[in-house]
Amino acid sequence: MPHLLLIDDDQAILPQQVRAAFSGPTHTVEIACSGAAGLAKFAARTPDAVLLDLRLPDQSGLDVYMKIRSIDRRVPVVFVTMTQGADNAIEAMKLGAFDYLFKPVDLKQLQQVVSDAFVVSAKMREPAIVADTTDDPPVDGALVGNCSLMREVYKSIGRVSAQNVPVLISGESGTGKELVARAIYQHSDRNEGPFLALNCAAIPEQLLESELFGHEKGAFTGADRRRIGKFEQVNGGTLFLDEIGDMPLGLQAKMLRVIQEQQFERVGGNETIRTDVRLIAATHRDLKTWSNDGRYRADLYYRLSVFMIELPALRDRENDLELLVRHFVKRMNPELAREIRHIDSQTLEILRAYNWPGNIRELQSVLKQAMLHSSGDVLLPSFLPKLDAIEESSNHDTDNASSVNFEKIIASLLRPDAADIYDIVHRQLDLILLKQVLDFTDGNQHQAAKILGISRQTLRVRMRELGLSVTQSVEQNEAADV
Repeated sequence: MPHLLLIDDDQAILPQQVRAAFSGPTHTVEIACSGAAGLAKFAARTPDAVLLDLRLPDQSGLDVYMKIRSIDRRVPVVFVTMTQGADNAIEAMKLGAFDYLFKPVDLKQLQQVVSDAFVVSAKMREPAIVADTTDDPPVDGALVGNCSLMREVYKSIGRVSAQNVPVLISGESGTGKELVARAIYQHSDRNEGPFLALNCAAIPEQLLESELFGHEKGAFTGADRRRIGKFEQVNGGTLFLDEIGDMPLGLQAKMLRVIQEQQFERVGGNETIRTDVRLIAATHRDLKTWSNDGRYRADLYYRLSVFMIELPALRDRENDLELLVRHFVKRMNPELAREIRHIDSQTLEILRAYNWPGNIRELQSVLKQAMLHSSGDVLLPSFLPKLDAIEESSNHDTDNASSVNFEKIIASLLRPDAADIYDIVHRQLDLILLKQVLDFTDGNQHQAAKILGISRQTLRVRMRELGLSVTQSVEQNEAADV
């Protein structure tokens, strides 16, 4: 039987509301009219939840709250007050309060918040469903996983790290390709040299060439001084080029030369510069198919793929999800000022049922959102953000987009608590359509907008909303109108 303690000097309205909302025999309610009386009742019989007024006749509600936490920090505390300012609410939540209600209290809201507090309190007193099985401190950037596919990845890292050859890491977005690149670097003979990472898809073509190879003063408008590129900066070390499949064809020939001969010229310069760089590249694309189709230089693909490592998607990693959840929760506890030590079994079931289109990166985001909404030391299902039911959207590489079955997607979304189906389905359709059209035009937004029959401004706005990027610069796209 859940036991609620109300600490409030108002002896009229709120006690009546509480007794009406949580009447016996299913609940018990105890009332104290001062901070001292409330603390005495708390010490005598630990409640399942506390309703605490911020302003009490003998002391501050925040002071009472801190004393309650020193006795038993597992008990959820909900503040209630007449004060409408934001500062007190923010301070209370920062200190770990379960929730914050303003007087006059809405009865339905009161019932919902306190009922949720009872659930959290009960879960925190249950034996741990899932607990950490290792005392190793969580390391930011560590590779985590024990499944057979990840064990093969570890073996591959061991085989190639000491070899001075290019490595191509493939896998869906968010699978941890940069972590693998860093592991190769750390276990190589170059681990005392520099390591630099560059995302080829995030930089326009003209700027990407300058980032990689540098430029001379006056090489182009705005080049007011010489710039040293990454291949010079990382001399003697390792350069990681993420999303190398998005590198424009014009740059691929220059990239081939630097891999073969370890030499290049800066943009706008004639001086040949020699370098000693180990190249590790990554892509979410099928570069072999692209090279066969003429969309990627076959000779560059063969140079890059001397040794290949394929990273599995999170949904294919057998029982690793539970291990990853524990690892990230433990790692993010200090960062988010939380003390979550256990994962509820239902929470794990929900996470296992999801298809994780964004892989590890998405899992980290979901856990961070859940922890920010959490209270206590158990991660409950109610803390999780809403997870899309669109399993077919798991493949962000829309080269296979034609296989998406929208009838199945819509059917999976049709349920009593469904909402925003129109936006969800149209977002998925736009993601597929815009990605394929932009691939067809090699990133030319002007041509893509013309094919789609929309303005370039509309296209750019929608691309930002969907998180799409191309390697061609805005200036190049605008030049197409001239």
